[in-house]
Amino acid sequence: MAAFTTGMLIGGVSLPSRTMAESDERVEELRRRKAQAEGGGGQARVSAQHAKGKMTARERIELLLDEDSFMEVDTLVEHRCRDFEMDRNVIPGDGVVCGHGTIGGRTVYCFAQDFTVYGGSLGEMHGLKICKILDMALKTGSPVIGLNDSGGARIQEGVASLGSYAEIFFRNVRASGVIPQISVIMGPCAGGAVYSPAITDFVVMVDQTAHMFITGPEVIKTVTNEEVTFEDLGGASTHATRSGVTHFTAGDDEEALDIVRELVGLIPSNNLESPPVVPTSDPHDRECEDLDSLVPEDPSQPYDIVTAIEAVLDDGGFLEVQAEFAGNIVVGFGRLGGQTVGVVANQPRVLAGCLDIDASIKGARFVRFCDAFNVPLLTFVDVPGFLPGASQEWGGIIRHGAKLLYAYAEATVPKLTVITRKAYGGAYDVMSSKHIRGDYNIAWPTAQLAVMGADGAVQIIHRRRIGTSGNPEQERERLVDDYEETFANPYRAAALGYLDDVIQPHQSRTVLIRALGALLEKEEIRPARKHGNIPL
Repeated sequence: MAAFTTGMLIGGVSLPSRTMAESDERVEELRRRKAQAEGGGGQARVSAQHAKGKMTARERIELLLDEDSFMEVDTLVEHRCRDFEMDRNVIPGDGVVCGHGTIGGRTVYCFAQDFTVYGGSLGEMHGLKICKILDMALKTGSPVIGLNDSGGARIQEGVASLGSYAEIFFRNVRASGVIPQISVIMGPCAGGAVYSPAITDFVVMVDQTAHMFITGPEVIKTVTNEEVTFEDLGGASTHATRSGVTHFTAGDDEEALDIVRELVGLIPSNNLESPPVVPTSDPHDRECEDLDSLVPEDPSQPYDIVTAIEAVLDDGGFLEVQAEFAGNIVVGFGRLGGQTVGVVANQPRVLAGCLDIDASIKGARFVRFCDAFNVPLLTFVDVPGFLPGASQEWGGIIRHGAKLLYAYAEATVPKLTVITRKAYGGAYDVMSSKHIRGDYNIAWPTAQLAVMGADGAVQIIHRRRIGTSGNPEQERERLVDDYEETFANPYRAAALGYLDDVIQPHQSRTVLIRALGALLEKEEIRPARKHGNIPL
């Protein structure tokens, strides 16, 4: 029996029609190709991925995005390489899953490299798929999230793969400061591939399974004769504590994606929007009674500034960024009266809260992100100065310290500053002081604003008097007490208008929420220019 056919008549000419059998074959072909793309490198490689404690690319996207919100693009893209018998190994999708979906109902674009397909290596078409996602994210003003798990450039494709890397880098730079870019390292990321995550705003690494480095252990041993393991060279712990490359460390894939979801919920979708406002049941006028006794009477005794941060923020919620790097400064996100704020704070528990090279770089980058994406800044100050030492001077503390100064002075978002204790020397100026345009600067009664501490100041100012005194030690103590009574308080600065108020610590939350509310519509005009020249 002949298959049923239908005909078409166009211009009096009968065109041949497809049979139902032909139509079924085409549908089956589509299903086969889609199934091949969704199957990745096959069950054996998927099982190997799971055996390493790693999810597949599609499993990661499913967990990252809201349920049933993912729409894939370029599912059937294939590589065009015909060298090295690559034409015999063609898998639709080319080793990367791309598309868009939502997180908390807000649109995001994302890509996930599939290690089960060609080891996640980046070839020409693989790279161009990522470029399309970056282009669409920029056009729509949506965050872009990259899930990296790749063996690097696809050697078989030669310079074509390098070209696609460069196209990605160019788009990362063009999107910088326009849309948030988040990189999650969930496997290897080596060679030139590391520069795309490095340009993005935040890097999340999965402990033990993620590795980032320019040159691997074998190359290093050949060139420098150093022996180092993958983990020590470029593991999550190394980049969290020593290099500062990564901003968050996760125990596994699931935790990494949870971090991304939390982060996306705190920041705006692009540079033209404000961060999302989340109503809170935490009373705006809640008093923080524990803060009244937080700062020790002995100015040399440390305390944990995070206690103050969590006491002031809504429900104590604080997402710390780079928690394991440059611990003498604390940065992170929270909400104040429902509004997202970026928090920067000196940490007296580490190096007495001094600013050093790493702290300056960490703080400057965070401040600049907040300013780029309309996130108000809340700064807690307890800083005795810049860390002294030859290694700091030779390492460029002048240049690096200037980065933090530059970032604060450049920022036009609302800037709230609380001086809890010490604010000495140039570090006082740097930490969002009134002089570099802090909008609302307050202090606790325990604040000390001066060029330096009393002991050092007396040694310089009264050296001759102490030396000629009948009792030098007694005279020195008297002069120190006199200096502290005169300068080791916030009232001289308040009298000069450098502080907007001096408050009791327990009032901090109420006062800051009111000040922030008044500043949310702030506009500040700066001279037109292409861009400034930050001391990199």
